[in-house]
Amino acid sequence: MKILLTTLNAKYIHSALSLRYLRGVCKTHFSQVILREFTINEQVEHIAAEIFREKAQVVAFSCYIWNIAQTLQIAATLKKVQPDISIVLGGPEVSYDASDYMRSNPSIDFIICGEGEQTFLELMQSLCNRNPFLKDIDGLVYRDGNEIYQNQARACITDLDQIPSPYEGEFAQELSNKITYYETSRGCPFRCQYCLSSTLSGVRYFSLERVKTDLQSLINAGVKQVKFVDRTFNVNKKRALAIWQFILEHYRSGMNFHFELAADLLDDEMLAFLEYVPPGLFQFEIGVQSTYQTTLSEIQRKTNLTKINENVACIKSYNNIHQHLDLIAGLPMETFQQFGQSFNDVYEMKPDQLQLGFLKLLRGSGLRHRAEIYGYQYTYYPPYEVLLNDCLPYEAMLQLKIIEDLLEKYGNSHRFDNTLEYLISNHFEGAFQFFEKFSLFWQERGCHKISLKTMGLYQIIFDFCRTFLSDEISFLREILKFDLLCQEKVLQLPSWCKLYEVTDHKEHIFEFYRNRDHINKYLKELKDYSHKQIYRKAHIEVFGYDMIDWFQDQKITPQSQLTPVLFNYDIENKLFRKCAYYKVNL
Repeated sequence: MKILLTTLNAKYIHSALSLRYLRGVCKTHFSQVILREFTINEQVEHIAAEIFREKAQVVAFSCYIWNIAQTLQIAATLKKVQPDISIVLGGPEVSYDASDYMRSNPSIDFIICGEGEQTFLELMQSLCNRNPFLKDIDGLVYRDGNEIYQNQARACITDLDQIPSPYEGEFAQELSNKITYYETSRGCPFRCQYCLSSTLSGVRYFSLERVKTDLQSLINAGVKQVKFVDRTFNVNKKRALAIWQFILEHYRSGMNFHFELAADLLDDEMLAFLEYVPPGLFQFEIGVQSTYQTTLSEIQRKTNLTKINENVACIKSYNNIHQHLDLIAGLPMETFQQFGQSFNDVYEMKPDQLQLGFLKLLRGSGLRHRAEIYGYQYTYYPPYEVLLNDCLPYEAMLQLKIIEDLLEKYGNSHRFDNTLEYLISNHFEGAFQFFEKFSLFWQERGCHKISLKTMGLYQIIFDFCRTFLSDEISFLREILKFDLLCQEKVLQLPSWCKLYEVTDHKEHIFEFYRNRDHINKYLKELKDYSHKQIYRKAHIEVFGYDMIDWFQDQKITPQSQLTPVLFNYDIENKLFRKCAYYKVNL
C-alpha cells in the first residue's frame, strides 16, 4: 500500500513537522511512504494532478486555517478521478467539529482528531489488512456508508520519546534550505482562551537526550533556521538552559534558533546566560497580547507585565537577540482606546518587531464557545477572524487594519526610526496616537488602495510632516534624510531631500578618502581599498543641522549648521543597524 503524506504550506520556505512525524511512525511498517509539500500559492488543479500521478492508495492531508479551503477542493477532485482512493484529514483545523466536516464533504473518508501518530498508524494497518474494526481506533472519525462515526478521544502520548524522530538520517538533509520546525515539548501550562493549547492540560517533554540528538542531526545537515514550536519554551528553566547551552556549544555559523518565550519567566541566571549569545543566533517571540488587566483576566492569561518590561529591556541592552512582541486586537473587553494603551505600552518596550495580529475564533477555543457573550461577529470561514465585538465596532477594526499596515511599513521596517522617535516624542501622546492620525492621512490620500515602493513611503511621511508640522519641516526633512542614508547608499537623493543648494563637496570628499589617517580612524576595515573603492562603499552627506549631537541628547535644541556625516555600510553585526556613522570635517 502506497501512502502519500501532504499539505499546503503558507510559503515554499516552510516545512510540515506533522507530516514528518507520521512518516517516522509509518516507515518501518510500510515500504512506500511518500512526503510531498505544496504551497497555498499553487493552483489546486496542479496540486491535484501531482498527487494523482503518485498513484497512492491513501492520501493524508495536514489541515490548518490557511489551507483548509484548498485542501477540500483538492480532495474533491481526487475522489472524482480516483474513486477508490482513501482520503484522510488531520490537524488542528479538523480536530474540532470533525463530524460536521465529514457531513459537508463526502470526499473525506477519515479524520484524525488530536495527536495523530498512533491513530494514523493503526488506521494504516487496518486499511492495509482490510480490517473492518475501525470502531476500535481511538481518535478516529470515519464514514461507513451514509453513516458517520466518531470514536472516543485518544489519550495523549505520555512517553514522547516513543515517537520516532522526524529528522533521522537523510530526513534532516531535505530541510537545508527551509525553515525547520521542532518541538521539545507538547502542551502549555497556561489557559489562554483564544488558543487551542488551552483545551489540553499539562506539559509533556521529550527527553533531553532525544532533543540533543535531534538538534545535532539538524546542525550536521546545515539547516539555516530552527523554529521551536513549544508553546512556552522556557516554562522549565533547567531544560531551557540545557538546550541553549547545547546549541551554543554545537551550532554552525549562519544558523538561527527561534523560541516562543514567556518573558516574565526569565530569571537572573537565564538573562546572564543570554548576554553572551552570539548576535543573530537566537531570536525570541514574546506574546504580550494586551496590557489591559480586565482583558487579561477575561481570557485567563496570567502574566507579569512589569517583569516583561524589565526583561525585554535587559535583553535589548545586549544587542544580540532579535525580540518579536505580539499584540492581539479584538480581545474581550478592550475598546479602541484601551487597545491603543496596550499598543503604547508594548511600543515603548522598543521591540525589534511589534506584530499587531487580529483575534481569530478558532474551532475548539474557549472564546469561540463564548462568542455570543462578547457580541462577537466573525467570518464563518477560515481564518475565522473577528469583525467586531461589543467593545470594538467594525469601523474601529478597519482603522486598526490600516494601522497594522503602517506599523509594518514604517515601524517594523526600521527605515524610519529616528523620524518616528522625534514625531512621537515631541508631537503625540504616544505611538498609537501617531499611527492613528497617520492612518487617517493615509486613507485621505488613497494610499491604502495602491502599492508603494520604498521611496514612495518616504515621500508620504514627508508630505504628512509638511501638512501638520510645516514650522519644523526643515529639521524633519533632515531627520528623514538621515534615516534614508542609514539604510543604504543612495546614488541620487529624492527631490524632497533638497532643502537648499550647498557647495559641491565631491572633491573634498575624495580628499577625505585619500587621507589614510581618516581611513584608519573611521574605516579601518577598508584600509586596504583604494579611495575610489572606499567612495563606493561609504557615503558622506552634508546636513543642515548637527544631527549627531542632537541624536546623543534630544533634549537640546538642534543646531542649524552645515555638518558632514560619514556613513559606513561595511560593518559587522548588522542585526540591528545597517551602517555606522560619524561626524567628520571636510
